[in-house]
Amino acid sequence: MRLPATAAYPDARFSRIVLSVASTPEEIREVQRLRCKALAHAMGMDPSAAQHSLDEDDLDAHCDHLIARDRRSLRVVGSYRVLGPRAAARCGSLHAEQLFDLDRLQHLRGRMMEAGRACIDPDYRGSGVLMMLWAGLWALMKRDGCQYLAGSVSLSLADGGYNATALYQRLAQTHLAPLEYRVAPRQPFVLHKCEPGHAPHVPPMLEAYLRGGAWIAGEPAWDPDYHCAELFLLLPVDALQRRPAALAERQR
Repeated sequence: MRLPATAAYPDARFSRIVLSVASTPEEIREVQRLRCKALAHAMGMDPSAAQHSLDEDDLDAHCDHLIARDRRSLRVVGSYRVLGPRAAARCGSLHAEQLFDLDRLQHLRGRMMEAGRACIDPDYRGSGVLMMLWAGLWALMKRDGCQYLAGSVSLSLADGGYNATALYQRLAQTHLAPLEYRVAPRQPFVLHKCEPGHAPHVPPMLEAYLRGGAWIAGEPAWDPDYHCAELFLLLPVDALQRRPAALAERQR
């Protein structure tokens, strides 16, 4: 599936990017290799050591995989994994349900798309690839008639969890979802005591969601597999429609 092209970018690298949805097992393996490379980079490892490894799980077979590819080198430089409502009904759950109780969102199941495993090749960060992937998400949501985008963002605990705590406490004052959209972590992340006035670092992916109008839907969960805190986010489509300029500004 080829998706509509986005506007040209001033950086010549991004005028060469084409967006599509994986249609073959080999394309999915390309995505899984990129995810493994991006994970190694995020954990401070040498990405070249992971270039032949795959980040994969059972949910991959049920999802659409957005691909941003350099049309000259044919290199996959960005990806997003998307689980639409019909696919979620077939496989029985969302990925986020491993970490969160989503019972309060039952009434949204048929109108909610889950996105995750977002990654961009380190050589292509800092410009338009993320915006292109968001354009792809928007196209898939329109295709499936979805009104909500759901997902979670990982928060590093490298500093002992103080930034994750300060970030949640700040966002709980400004971006907390209405009560009827709140979820509960299955294994809560233990919030630490932070000094007043601590200014938290906001990961770029989380900042993009917030600029789009996303809510944080409750307290963070602890993910023991990746030793990180996870924030569950819910983004109403009507909020995203009102804020395209803010998303574009973030990618410049």
